[in-house]
Amino acid sequence: MCFFDLTGEIFNEISAALARGERVELRGFGAFTIKKRDARVGRNPRTGEQVGVDEKVVPFFKAGKELRERVNGGMSATPE
Repeated sequence: MCFFDLTGEIFNEISAALARGERVELRGFGAFTIKKRDARVGRNPRTGEQVGVDEKVVPFFKAGKELRERVNGGMSATPE
């Protein structure tokens, strides 16, 4: 199995878990969850006309502490 096959399988498993409403946590990296967005009244940007936007569920990612620290470059991600 090559790297790309493995990567595809990982994303398939994460997607399937989110579709079931489960939370997926990758320690040190972050967590994937779903969030519900309520129905609302939106606006067509071209015409300004009001349009109804149905409620929906969207994926959400929250970075873990270690990832945030590495990206920000301030603190070491490994304990000294």
